[in-house]
Amino acid sequence: MTTPTINSSLRRSLILSIIAALLAITCVVALGTGTISLSPREVLAALFGQADAKDLLVIQKIRAPRVLTALGVGAALGAAGACFQSISRNPLGSPDIIGFTTGAATGAVAQIVLFNAGVWATGVAAMISGLLTAAVVYLLSFSRRTTGGQRLVIIGIGVGAMLGAVNTLLLSKGDADLAAQANLWLSGSLGGRSWADALLVGIAVLVLIPLLVAHSRSLTLLEMGDDTASALGVGAETVRRIVIFAAVCLTAAATAAAGPIAFVALASGQIIRQLIGNRSVPIIPAAMTGALLLVSCDVLTQHLPLQAQVPIGLATSLAGGLYLLWLLTRHRVRT
Repeated sequence: MTTPTINSSLRRSLILSIIAALLAITCVVALGTGTISLSPREVLAALFGQADAKDLLVIQKIRAPRVLTALGVGAALGAAGACFQSISRNPLGSPDIIGFTTGAATGAVAQIVLFNAGVWATGVAAMISGLLTAAVVYLLSFSRRTTGGQRLVIIGIGVGAMLGAVNTLLLSKGDADLAAQANLWLSGSLGGRSWADALLVGIAVLVLIPLLVAHSRSLTLLEMGDDTASALGVGAETVRRIVIFAAVCLTAAATAAAGPIAFVALASGQIIRQLIGNRSVPIIPAAMTGALLLVSCDVLTQHLPLQAQVPIGLATSLAGGLYLLWLLTRHRVRT
């Protein structure tokens, strides 16, 4: 009876080790990618302060903030996506599908267009509007003293569509230069990221992912149904509120740091569940997968044979659209 469990644990550890190794390699490649190409040896030398002044400037001032922002944003979206999919019991229960990313973007766009705000003010506005969006979706989906499931997804899609129209209205009514800046931000980009962006999403990841991990067992029990979870001593709605709050804050911080990024939250949890199984809600594995996906996409977009650099949000949107079409064709996804 113990052999399958041991084999499963070994497989999980092996897969997570491979993901961690791939993530480290991809980060080194990302740090060496750009107008000035650097070899892995030069990248490592610059990271340890043993390179010349030019390489140190490129790595420490330009590329390190970009890569760390990508790591934080990917981890935040991966963990948030796994949580929302667990709460809704639906693989489409991703913050970019059910409107929470759009809700966070509404506050950020308003700050940029109306007040020309900086990183931290934009981040605060994104978190507030994201939480308000989550509260509206939660209350509208509340039925028979419970929430979650298909109702949460459907209502979230509707609220997200309405907020998308609000974002368009803000762009059309704002100052042309600020509207152009906000429109570029809405495409999702890692270009020009600063240490402030990396710090914003890094703090969110370090504070909120441990909170989600602490409730991962309760989330796993909730997937069996509220009655079963309650019989095992889990307060279903209390756990949902805590998890939704933390996951929305992660989504908002990621959106504030890099703009709306599609696909990563949707795919990370599903990919890692296919690899390691469904024994529990994979918070940290999904975060690692999300970070790997986003950094890899950033490297790929910088190597596309185009005259202009493609914003990361557009590249992930294309990949996400294809993944969503594939997901919808699977018989076990109920729409």
